[in-house]
Amino acid sequence: MNKTRWGILGTGTIAAKFALGLRAADDAELVAVGSRSRETAEAFAGEHGAARAHATYGELAGDPEVDAIYVATPHVLHRENTLTCIAGGKAVLCEKPFAMNAREGEEMVAAARSVGTFLCEAMWTRFLPATRRVRELLTSGAIGEPRQLDCDFGFRTELDPKGRLFDPALGGGALLDVGIYCVAYARMVFGSAPAQVQSTAHIGETGVDEQSAYLFRYDSGALARMSSATRTETPHRVTISGTEGSIEVPDFWQAKELIVNGERERHPYLGNGYTHEAMAVGEALAAGALECAEVPLEETLEIARTLDELRGQWGLRYPADGAIS
Repeated sequence: MNKTRWGILGTGTIAAKFALGLRAADDAELVAVGSRSRETAEAFAGEHGAARAHATYGELAGDPEVDAIYVATPHVLHRENTLTCIAGGKAVLCEKPFAMNAREGEEMVAAARSVGTFLCEAMWTRFLPATRRVRELLTSGAIGEPRQLDCDFGFRTELDPKGRLFDPALGGGALLDVGIYCVAYARMVFGSAPAQVQSTAHIGETGVDEQSAYLFRYDSGALARMSSATRTETPHRVTISGTEGSIEVPDFWQAKELIVNGERERHPYLGNGYTHEAMAVGEALAAGALECAEVPLEETLEIARTLDELRGQWGLRYPADGAIS
């Protein structure tokens, strides 16, 4: 079996989770890591079994032994890091949110397409067996026409003005961190961007959204009711109500089971779940594809535009937005 040779750009918590996920994938191996310092890169490589440690992101992007790179840096660096990897001719799986705004996302997609390089947003929930099963159920008409989605993702954390969740310069706030899961799930269920978006948010003392609620209406008349928070714990549940039944997804972002028309189904995942997105990228590369069917690039950009619209309603701007309208 030809294995996809992975590099990981970044050495934080999410990078470690992806490295762990790779261990359970038969068609993947971690061969290199890139950091902003050799000491940090070597420590991560030693802990996770990578053969090479690079002291800069550019070195990783230029490593001829690397096929694909997982970008695992903070939100605000995704554009810069992805463009570096694309320039190095590498396939890129970029952690969500794909970019700080749609404008950045469009630049990243255009760069990949201009040189014919694979690119995908690492929305890991999309690749889980339970989520794949939800798509199958919707396609088969198991609950009839989906008419309403209810989704929440909130957690309680202590206020840290300098932490990434609360710092505008780092893209802080609940929407980009966890609300994106809800917006992306609604896009998957209803198959289009909303025709109308209404929302409200509590903007905390550091200037980012600590809690918000949003309502989407689609051309069909279907509705999606969602909320996200960093200062309030919520159930993390999706309910899809259709004309002939319903699907409930407990812990939807890391789901291992569904409740379909009252019947429980179990859908465990390999490794820690991140395994599945790595495998999907490997399959896409083997097929010569330039994106993943599970997370098409046009859909990624569509979701980014919706996130921009929500922030626009709240008057929430990041330094990275510049003159974005």
